Amino acid sequence: MPTAVVTGANRGIGLEWVKQLLDKGWDVHAGYRTDEGGLSGTGAHHHQLDVTSKESVEAFAASLPDRVDLLVNNAGVADGRWRSIEDIDHEQVLKVLDINSVGPVRVTQALLSRLGGDDMSTIAMVSSLMGSVEDCIGGKSYAYRASKSALNMFSAAMKNELGDANISIVILHPGWVQTDMGGPNATVTPLDSIAGMIQRVEEQTLELSGRFVQYDGESLPW
Repeated sequence: MPTAVVTGANRGIGLEWVKQLLDKGWDVHAGYRTDEGGLSGTGAHHHQLDVTSKESVEAFAASLPDRVDLLVNNAGVADGRWRSIEDIDHEQVLKVLDINSVGPVRVTQALLSRLGGDDMSTIAMVSSLMGSVEDCIGGKSYAYRASKSALNMFSAAMKNELGDANISIVILHPGWVQTDMGGPNATVTPLDSIAGMIQRVEEQTLELSGRFVQYDGESLPW
């Protein structure tokens, strides 16, 4: 039975990752920051995890099996995303960057010894089209956009380093998803978004490592 680790897994698309991976026969270890939320009764292993804390991340990693086949770096926030340039709160920007950009790096670092080796492991970075520099056609959302751009660059650089360790990286845009973060006008259901992203994971190879794609497989501009 393959093992998956999902961060930010107690609600929204993180919880849907957990449910669909369980349905496909994965052994799932789910990280949550403050409360288990919808994880109760799913059959997943629950672990407290604050991706901004080195100590929390290290304790989380120590509680996992020796082998991880899939790491889904999903934990993230959208706080402050609708602020204009005049309203930018610098401390809030740093908080968003710490969670959305540096958090996945902390988790990946802590799990490196459990990834790759004789069999390929995949790291799925849940990013956003809003992190695309080429596609940035409006203002606002400064902290969120910057955090996802930084995550994309961290991921691209990791791709260049981790291939020799038999680790493949896929950078995913889940679409505009009907969750608390996405809001009531979103166009994609969590079911469809995660089903598509799992398909992308299943087709992943070392040769495809570093690609930036939408949940439905469409390649996205950097």
